[in-house]
Amino acid sequence: MGWMTDETGLEKREANYVPLTPLSHLNRAREVFADREAIVYGNIRQTYAEYHARVTRLASALSKRGVASGDVVATALPNLPAQAEAHFGVPACGAVLNTINTRLDSSTVTYIFEHGGAKVILCDTQFLPMVEASKAACAGGGPEIIEVPDAQAGYPATGRHPTYEQLLEDGDPDAPWQMPQDEWESLALNYTSGTTGRPKGVVYHHRGAYLMTMGTVVSWRMQLFPKFLAIVPLFHCNGWNHTWMMPVLGGTVHCCRDVTADAIYTAVAEEGVTHFGGAPIVLNMLVNASDTARKPFDQQVEVFTAGAPPAPATLQKIETLGFNVTQVYGLTETYGHVTESLWNPDWDAQPDDAKPALKARQGVAMPMMEYVTVVDAQNTQVPMDASAQGEIVMRGNAVMKGYYKNPAATQEAFEGGHFHSGDIAVQHPDGHIQIADRAKDIIISGGENVSSVEVEGVLMSHPAVSLCAVVAKPDDKWGEVPCAFIELKAGAKATQEEMIAHARAHLAGFKTPKAIVFQELPKTSTGKIQKFELRDVAKAL
Repeated sequence: MGWMTDETGLEKREANYVPLTPLSHLNRAREVFADREAIVYGNIRQTYAEYHARVTRLASALSKRGVASGDVVATALPNLPAQAEAHFGVPACGAVLNTINTRLDSSTVTYIFEHGGAKVILCDTQFLPMVEASKAACAGGGPEIIEVPDAQAGYPATGRHPTYEQLLEDGDPDAPWQMPQDEWESLALNYTSGTTGRPKGVVYHHRGAYLMTMGTVVSWRMQLFPKFLAIVPLFHCNGWNHTWMMPVLGGTVHCCRDVTADAIYTAVAEEGVTHFGGAPIVLNMLVNASDTARKPFDQQVEVFTAGAPPAPATLQKIETLGFNVTQVYGLTETYGHVTESLWNPDWDAQPDDAKPALKARQGVAMPMMEYVTVVDAQNTQVPMDASAQGEIVMRGNAVMKGYYKNPAATQEAFEGGHFHSGDIAVQHPDGHIQIADRAKDIIISGGENVSSVEVEGVLMSHPAVSLCAVVAKPDDKWGEVPCAFIELKAGAKATQEEMIAHARAHLAGFKTPKAIVFQELPKTSTGKIQKFELRDVAKAL
């Protein structure tokens, strides 16, 4: 008899098998950490008991509004208490959470509404005009809007829609949660810009998010009661899953609506923040902060940085200020970070000027992953010699279910038995990976993915443009910004200001080129534009 047969009496039972879900963390925290602070934002301070009750009201109120298991509930919110509550409250009624990037243009949001099928959207007052325009353009009417005002930030309710607090009043604080019956059930739907103009819908499952929260605790060397500053937008990979993680340790989420050096230093100095994550632009902001923004603090602050490789010089400067930075790497398709630049104590003997370069590598697989490695075009491991290039691939529980309503793209992404990142890297003898280039010409600006194809398409719609190529231009503040090279039609004229205005009318601000160069584009004999030459020009601008 095999060990897996029922005859042994070793089958799964309610007592010994529970589907993994991050919802369990908050249920436990309500009992274990009831009186500890869970959420802080300005004059709002919630205990875990209060947090749980509000989450339960949200789940109950959504159910009463007709949101059923498997339905989608969207948000267009900054990192506010309502956004944290939605991360638990939406799945607690069986629904799928769709956090929408608030920096997107209305046409893209309309596409997300129609593709994802959201029934309700929780929308911050600041973003109401964009969401209302997106809803108006929806063929099927779009989601019901629930307004989330933020009076202390200068955004009182408009009166045009039911408010979030009115929604919660309809909810029952003692209503039972709808826990997943299968940990493979969909938890979240996140849209990521690809190389085509339209984003893909990335679907997360409960199991992956649960294991992300556990693996991150290990890699971030966390202890009980951390104070976490929510800088990474919760619409980016659900904030790298950190809000789902905090109840594990009885930690406090300090919400941050507007990311400034002053806000970060104030939170660290006055609230005792111990952890935060952010793109390299955040590190640059802290390094270059004015003397008035800087405030003294005693604790060492642990920082995860991702979105683009940080400059070694930036790492060297920020660590003298009291921040210990760990470089991590991942994608929307992997719930956020899945590698860490794991420090080897033997490197302590390295010269100080050599250490930042070691920390700037993307690193090795985090504990919730089976492996992260680099392969060639035949799906074969490349030599770990720090020079052979290949594509980063990965396998593990923190990999998406797939692309929503896009089986062809899903099949392509999982070819060979692992997820293909599209990022080109080398692998060092110690196993650490290091990005060498980005495939598919994605530009990463301030942690946001910008599709060069999408920007090129907009610029090509201008009547004076014959050809266009968009590449990344290094930028001290944003890391990278789009730079457009334009070949005009014979006899046509245009200015940089005119082209930028044209792009801005059709694109989100972070996608709009910051520089325009008019020239004949370098091409191969077959007419393919040679972008590598343009990147060299852009670097010199």
